[in-house]
Amino acid sequence: MLPYVAQSGDTLPAVAAHFNTTVAEILDANPGLAQTTTLPAGLPMQVPAYYLPLTTTPFQSLPDSEVVNGPSAVGFNTRAEIQKRPGFLSSVSDYAFRRERPAWDVIDVVARNYSVHPRLLLTLLEHQTQALSRPFPDEKHLAYPLGYENPRYRGLNRQLVWAAERLNDGYYGWRTGGLREFELADGLLARPDSYQNAGSVAVQNLFAAMLGTEAFEQAAGPQGLAATYQSLWGKAPFEVAVDLIPGQLEQPALTLPFLPNRIWDFTGGPHATWGNSLPLGALDFAPPAMEGGCAWSGEWVAAPAAGRITRSEEAMVELDLDGDSDPRTGWVLFFFHIAEQDRIAVGTGVQTGDRLGHPSCEGGRSTGTHFHLARRYNGEWLPAGGAVPFDLDGWVAADGGEPYLGTLTRGSRTVVASTSTTLTNRILYVLPDGATPSPATAP
Repeated sequence: MLPYVAQSGDTLPAVAAHFNTTVAEILDANPGLAQTTTLPAGLPMQVPAYYLPLTTTPFQSLPDSEVVNGPSAVGFNTRAEIQKRPGFLSSVSDYAFRRERPAWDVIDVVARNYSVHPRLLLTLLEHQTQALSRPFPDEKHLAYPLGYENPRYRGLNRQLVWAAERLNDGYYGWRTGGLREFELADGLLARPDSYQNAGSVAVQNLFAAMLGTEAFEQAAGPQGLAATYQSLWGKAPFEVAVDLIPGQLEQPALTLPFLPNRIWDFTGGPHATWGNSLPLGALDFAPPAMEGGCAWSGEWVAAPAAGRITRSEEAMVELDLDGDSDPRTGWVLFFFHIAEQDRIAVGTGVQTGDRLGHPSCEGGRSTGTHFHLARRYNGEWLPAGGAVPFDLDGWVAADGGEPYLGTLTRGSRTVVASTSTTLTNRILYVLPDGATPSPATAP
């Protein structure tokens, strides 16, 4: 039995996985502790633990809030931070997300899309190649500014995309309990220490892919990335930490994301929110079509809740629900594959059921007209079938064992995700008795 103090964002299944035990054993050892969504930070617990060998350092290098593009990123100016330093990064540009961009814009694009803190990306670039402090780099560092020498990931944008996916796989893998171990570059199998936090495991997962044992221990230890962070920003990482996820987090009420009295197909169960990395936080919906593939649809994607549009570009729409118009704080809904034609404008205030745009194949890989929906809270992506599952008008999401599989269940009815239009994946959105569509949602 080991003492443990819950960290922000912890859940019982994840804690059980970290200590190689079970939720039932934790509940037995802690009378009065009930099954919860998220545990309150600071909650003392006794955890039955079973030994696992080959654990990495217990040193926590970064708090979660310095990994996620959340509240502590508000006011951070990537461009200003690069331009006031003498490093070579100020003269770098790269092609990213459909156009050539200066380095600061490349970093901000990756930070927004993956919801990774831009300050972390700058810290990594400085730690690996002194990109903020060294004016004259060699050609190798210009080609691989994160030091990951792989021809597939040449250039600033591809280096950062690769890093963001490794960071998110580590962060959300630890957050959900799915990540148990990783392999270092020299082939050694290693396991995060049971007391680690998600932010530190994110960094370890990144370094594991680049470094052998000795270099990994240095980078993940007190004299590694944490020291670079303090040197750059003037404070130790945990001096600026904020809790991202409160205890007993609950999703606000959301309706189905389309107009009433319409039938849509549930085509994708929990899968990657962005790119190919964790978490499995997104769901896909498609209008039934007479023809397959990518065809224009006049159907409307509708707002599941009131809020304000904080992003509308490149097939993306973000809906901020908390009223502060900053997608790094509070609840945010993210829509992808929204057609350019009729797409709602940034800054627009919306009510539940207002039209946001049409489903499409625009923006990335797609084999058929549809849209993709995911959630963030304080910048952190939430697994669609996790401890705080997607709930859309009572339709509750559950994982299906593999990406894109899964179900939505409301009462006694369950629909199963499928890319084929069948009776088993169709949802009819019917308003409650006596309710009528608002003018914004009327067909």
